[in-house]
Amino acid sequence: MTSRLKLGAQALAVALVLGLFALLIWKVAQGSHKEAAPGKPAPDFTLSRIGGPGDLQLSSLRGKAVVLNFWASWCSPCKREAPALQAVSKTWGKRVVVLGVDVNDFQGDARGIMRKYVTTPKYGLTGLPETFFLDRRGRIVEHVPGEVRAADLNSGVERALRA
Repeated sequence: MTSRLKLGAQALAVALVLGLFALLIWKVAQGSHKEAAPGKPAPDFTLSRIGGPGDLQLSSLRGKAVVLNFWASWCSPCKREAPALQAVSKTWGKRVVVLGVDVNDFQGDARGIMRKYVTTPKYGLTGLPETFFLDRRGRIVEHVPGEVRAADLNSGVERALRA
């Protein structure tokens, strides 16, 4: 009887693992339910400005192409891509807005919570940095997960301006 009980427990454990594996495959096949994807309007948000007073609402930037970059101060790839982002801002001038959203930094509990729950789920971030290119209508035209290169930045901006 003990060996039957042991065999039944093992069979149950295997069935549970297979069920969890099937659930994982189903979730991956369905994709994430993030709101942000190429071809869709960029999810709007309002956040406090870090370098000055007031708030900034993403939708207030309509009419310009936007490079939306999610970053954190502790993120090494974020630091490496910063000069390229700054160069894009200088090169394209007033036609393009480079907007950095600082996530996962400790700059006050309320601001951290707001960033975590207002922007991160909507954009389905899987890591940092991540960059989205928005056209003048506020639609996402391209998404670059991970560190973005200068060539990717320029092609993304050109695509956003053409759209």
